Amino acid sequence: MWRDASGSLEERCPGATFATMAGMSEETTPPETNPDFGISYANLASDFHARVGPTPVSDPHLLRLNADLASDLGFSREYLSGPEGVSMLAGNLPLGTADPIATAYAGHQFGNFVQSLGDGRAIQIGETVDGNGTRRDIQLKGAGPTPFSRGGDGRAAVGPVLREYVLSEAMFALGIPTTRALAMVTTGDRVIRERAEPGAILTRVATGFVRVGTFQYFHARGMTDHVRALADYVIERRFPDVSGAPNAYRALLDNVIECQAELIARWLLVGFIHGVMNTDNMSIMGETIDYGPCAFLDEYDVGKVFSSIDHAGRYAYGQQPEIGHWNLTRFAETLLPLLAEEEEIAVESAQEALGAYSARFHQSYHHGLSQKIGLVEASDAAQAIASSLLESMARNRADFTLTFRGLSELRLGDPAGDTNVRALFDEPAAFDAWARDWRDHLGREGRDDSTRNHAMRGTNPAFIPRNHRVQQAIDALANDQDPRPLEALSTVTSRPFEDHPELSEYAAAPETHEVVQQTFCGT
Repeated sequence: MWRDASGSLEERCPGATFATMAGMSEETTPPETNPDFGISYANLASDFHARVGPTPVSDPHLLRLNADLASDLGFSREYLSGPEGVSMLAGNLPLGTADPIATAYAGHQFGNFVQSLGDGRAIQIGETVDGNGTRRDIQLKGAGPTPFSRGGDGRAAVGPVLREYVLSEAMFALGIPTTRALAMVTTGDRVIRERAEPGAILTRVATGFVRVGTFQYFHARGMTDHVRALADYVIERRFPDVSGAPNAYRALLDNVIECQAELIARWLLVGFIHGVMNTDNMSIMGETIDYGPCAFLDEYDVGKVFSSIDHAGRYAYGQQPEIGHWNLTRFAETLLPLLAEEEEIAVESAQEALGAYSARFHQSYHHGLSQKIGLVEASDAAQAIASSLLESMARNRADFTLTFRGLSELRLGDPAGDTNVRALFDEPAAFDAWARDWRDHLGREGRDDSTRNHAMRGTNPAFIPRNHRVQQAIDALANDQDPRPLEALSTVTSRPFEDHPELSEYAAAPETHEVVQQTFCGT
């Protein structure tokens, strides 16, 4: 049977990359990897991809290795940090006997459809099996030009590579489905953006790199057989249980919609802004993908935009649920010929599936908000209390992460202990008024302080990759070859729910002169 709407997100979105709530993955036994690291996607028709290898670099050096992920994928730390492993991570040596590929896809970019995009600077070099038995694709980002580069150099600078490494691993530690970062290496070569910058390559891992835009690529060309082949590939690779459904393609649509609704809810619950939610940047696999101009909120603001290219605020923090639905509608359009022979019936089926998105998103989001403020039941009253807090935070420019973490320390009968949280609000009395209603509701639920605080500390992180800290790590590494800010940032974001007294400054909001106003794609 295919999966229904009950159970956890991990159960309903099989294969997605999760961490435990403490931010640490369970210990696993290293897998038996494919001896040749062969790429299953390469078995699809030639229209799906181009066979192209990475362009060698002059002088690769390892900047950072994710040793835990390496072990889970069956690699040894010694190999990947040695000369041969670094050469492989830089694209100078192949991974096994796999034949590397770049994949074709289209996409709506800021609402405008572009029929031909594709991997312009990312090359898949192999496929393996992790400790949970899940197949994972291994890709080099910044590995050189491909037939889809459209005149680009196919390279990446150290700044965007570091940003994606840090943020993707932080998201994993926060328990949010995501692509993972295995390693980053410098190339010894310079790349030209606004100025010459050190070149770098990110090795990233995913349960698959199929996007909404991949389906759009073939749908736009009227290649229904290819859409069907792609859907069959995704079902086998990512949602095998739907193969037993009366209509497997409708079940696929249902599953993708559900996973995406819950993924975006999780983004909002930690203050994450993707920044460029084009359909070519939405994974069918239910994972966060393509960390470009992404960022985390400091002050709570539903209209907040960091991306330098999002001039109209299309992908603002509070717009993300709506954009998710819009992107999924584009996905549903590609499946219409598979849903039913009669167009009217197919459209009705797609609309019915899409109609479930809002309820699933709000259920997940409001349940998460209730947990963040320590309430057991996600009732209408709990929703009203949580919404009231967010409104007050917005009016008073309260820091998102610090407010919720601060609530995790408060006690029911001790308003005198609210000092630190009150100070986050421009008008502390606004917090006092809200806290009275909150405490009244907590009292009716009857849970003791210790139990509630422990649960809240497990859902409200103390640390996120603050934008100014990410930028400091980039500047230190790119300009001074100083890895210490990166090491400190990685330490706290890899265990975000723990207190790190020796690095407590990494939990603080930025000073006025440290505020980052814009983030960039890096292309």
